[in-house]
Amino acid sequence: MPIAVIDGISTRYEVLGSGPPLLMFSPGGFDATLDKWRTQGVYARIKLLDHLPRQFTCIAFDRRETGESGGRVERLTWLQYAAQGKGLLDHLGIARAHVIGACMGCPVATMFAVTWPASLEKLILYWPVGGARYRLQGHARFSEHMAFAKANGLDGVVALAASGDKSFGADPRGGPWVSVLRRDRAFAEAYARLDPDHYQWLLALTARTLFDRDTAPGAEPEDLLRLDVPALIVPGGADTTHAVSAARYLQECLPKSAYWDVPAADQTEATVAPRLASFLAG
Repeated sequence: MPIAVIDGISTRYEVLGSGPPLLMFSPGGFDATLDKWRTQGVYARIKLLDHLPRQFTCIAFDRRETGESGGRVERLTWLQYAAQGKGLLDHLGIARAHVIGACMGCPVATMFAVTWPASLEKLILYWPVGGARYRLQGHARFSEHMAFAKANGLDGVVALAASGDKSFGADPRGGPWVSVLRRDRAFAEAYARLDPDHYQWLLALTARTLFDRDTAPGAEPEDLLRLDVPALIVPGGADTTHAVSAARYLQECLPKSAYWDVPAADQTEATVAPRLASFLAG
C-alpha cells in the first residue's frame, strides 16, 4: 500500500472506489489501522469497504502510532490525529470531502470538523466512544504503562514491544508508541534514551488531554454547537466503551444532526451501508 509522509510521520493509506471523496478515521482504539474496517467486530459484519466504494472514493489509513504508520513521542491530542487526515487529503489534492469516524475515530472526526469546516461536506459518527467508564479505563491504561515504564525503564518497554505483537489496547504495558517501537529500530533507540521523568509527565498530560470528560471526547461543545454541517450519528452497543449517552450528547451539540436510533443487533450489512450512503448522497 502507498505511504505518505505527513508532518514528518509516515502514513500507510488505501484509496478505494470512485465518486465523492470519503475520509475514514478508523476504529480500533489505539490500534486504529485501516484493516479494522474489515476485521474488527461490527465492522467485519457490516462490511463498509465492500459497499461504500461503489459510490464514493474511500480513503482509509493507519492512524499515527498504529499499524505501518510512524509516530513521534509527544503529547498526543485529538487535533494531532485529525491533522493526519487533513494532511492526507492535502497529499491527495482533495480540497473537500465527506468524513466518517468510527469508535475512537469519532473524536478525531469531530476535531477535524470544527478545525477545517470548509474541507467538510457531511459527517458520520459511527459508534462514538465516551462515557464515564470509557474515561476511567483510558486513564487506567495509561497508568499501567506508566507503572511498567517506571519499574522496568524505557529499555524494558522496548524489549516488551519486541517480544510480542499486542497493541496498547491489548497490553497497556507497551504504551501508545508500541507499534512504532516494534517496527522502527532507530525510533526504539531514540525512545530508550528519553528522560524517564519527562516521559512520565508526558504520559500524564496525554491521558488528561484525551480522556478529559465523562461524555464524548474530542471537539469542545461550543465548537460543535457552531458547526453548520449535516451529521449522522449511529449509537454503539451500550458497552463500557460506546456509551449511548455519548452519542446523545453529540446529537445535542450538533445543530444539523440526525440520530439513527437502531439497536446494535439490527445494524447489519443489509441495513448500515445503504443508510450511510443515502445520508451522504442526499
